[in-house]
Amino acid sequence: MSVLAEKFKEDILPQLVEKFNYNNVMEAPRLEKVVVNVGLGDAKEDSKLLDTVVNELSIITGQQPTITRAKKSIANFKIREGMPIGVKVTLRGDIMNEFLYKLINITLPRIRDFRGVSPKSFDGRGNYSLGIKEHTVFPEINIDNVDKVHGLEITVVTSAETDEEAFALLSEMGMPFRK
Repeated sequence: MSVLAEKFKEDILPQLVEKFNYNNVMEAPRLEKVVVNVGLGDAKEDSKLLDTVVNELSIITGQQPTITRAKKSIANFKIREGMPIGVKVTLRGDIMNEFLYKLINITLPRIRDFRGVSPKSFDGRGNYSLGIKEHTVFPEINIDNVDKVHGLEITVVTSAETDEEAFALLSEMGMPFRK
C-alpha cells in the first residue's frame, strides 16, 4: 500500500467524516482516477514527436499511454479524421496514488515561481484539473535528452459530489492550493 493510501485511510478519512457529518465512512469522497493528457498539434507534421511523447509519458506515469485521434476533420487546423492529436493515460489504484504523491511532494515544488495551484479549477462536480507548462519538471525526465518541451494536463477525478468536498479531500492529501 502506498504512502498516500495509508495516510488517506488513517488520517484523512476520519477528518472528512467528522467535517461533513457523514453517517458512514463509505460516504466520504475518494479518488477514483487521475487522467494525464498531452495535446499534440504538431504531431501531424512530425510523426517522431508522437513516439517521443508516448515514451516520456510512460516514464512519467509508469503506465503505457494511448494515442488519441481526431474524431472530426477540421480544415482550419489541417486535421483529418483519425489523425493522432494527443496522448493520454488513465491511472487508478496504487499507480494513481504513487503518481499523486510524486506530483504533490516532488514535481509541483520544482516548478519555477510556484506559488500554489489555483483553488478555482474545480468543475462543479468535484473533479480538479491543472496544467503543467513544461514536462521537464518531472524528476524522471533527463533535460539533456529532451528535443521539444511540451505541456500536459492532469485531471483528478473524485467521488465527491461538490467542489467543497473535493477541495477538502485534496487539501488534506497535501495539494498546495494558493491562498
